[in-house]
Amino acid sequence: MAYNITLIPGDGIGPEISEAARRVIDATAVDIRWDVVQAGEAVIPEYGTPLPEYVLESIKRNKVALKGPLTTPVGKGFRSVNVTLRQELNLYANVRPARTLPGIVTRYENVDLIIVRENTEDLYAGIEHRVGRDAAESIKIITRSASERIARHAFDLAVKQGRKKVTAVHKANIMKLSDGLFLESARTVARDYPDIEFEDMIVDAMCMKLVQSPENYDVLVLPNLYGDIVSDLCAGLVGGLGVAPGANIGIDAAVFEPVHGSAPRHAGMNRVNPLAILLSGVMMLRHLGENAAADRVARAVVAVLEEKKSLTYDLGGSSATSQMADAIISKL
Repeated sequence: MAYNITLIPGDGIGPEISEAARRVIDATAVDIRWDVVQAGEAVIPEYGTPLPEYVLESIKRNKVALKGPLTTPVGKGFRSVNVTLRQELNLYANVRPARTLPGIVTRYENVDLIIVRENTEDLYAGIEHRVGRDAAESIKIITRSASERIARHAFDLAVKQGRKKVTAVHKANIMKLSDGLFLESARTVARDYPDIEFEDMIVDAMCMKLVQSPENYDVLVLPNLYGDIVSDLCAGLVGGLGVAPGANIGIDAAVFEPVHGSAPRHAGMNRVNPLAILLSGVMMLRHLGENAAADRVARAVVAVLEEKKSLTYDLGGSSATSQMADAIISKL
């Protein structure tokens, strides 16, 4: 079967790691026809926006996209392209696995978590304004429909992957109405899955317990802001953002992307490891139902990590991004 897939190379290191991932995925012999479209800082002079309409049209047409990192200015400038994509395409579920990889030295062993983050509302809805000269206000939106939808996605994922427990993370002790509604919705959905253990955890306690004993947790479901923060914490448990894949899933489209940023100071140097986007590509292959190809890539990645001969500088080696991709392809 042939697949038409949108490829957004991204900013900074995006083009080189995206090319590495594309070459590895092509080497599986899955028939993918890449629709390459540009977004980010580089297209602003021509289109007046980092997200031209043709990018959205491509994803809507193809239903699946693999995306490199895109720059988001801090405190000023244009709105996050990532957030805009999620809202425009209603990509309501952000799924970020955090799994220990052989050959990656970390403080922990046997970590195997999935973070399921609500992706469309909460403070990330971007409803904010200045109050006079010396104050600003952001509005936190939590709805029953979005909360139940993300909780059901988490439980369905747990069932599909043979997981045993779902933990809802919140701050309902303080934000009794907004986070209270999220927790109430998760509890309601949990009743439909009697074979999956359910618990809830206050977000600050969750962060402490993840650092103390990450092996005790399985699937975490969180509102948007907490999900963003906790998923980075979990990436730190398994080696950092450079090995952290992600997916944004909606009813009509799915966008797969690395968790890390565009690292502009490393742009064009061909030196950063491509694992995060490549493992996002593995998630994409599974989404397409190409599980055999996904398994082959995952095994090839592990083989290269264990061999330690073709690793980039950030993984303790001296190989180029393209050379690491070559080594993974050779293992296929």
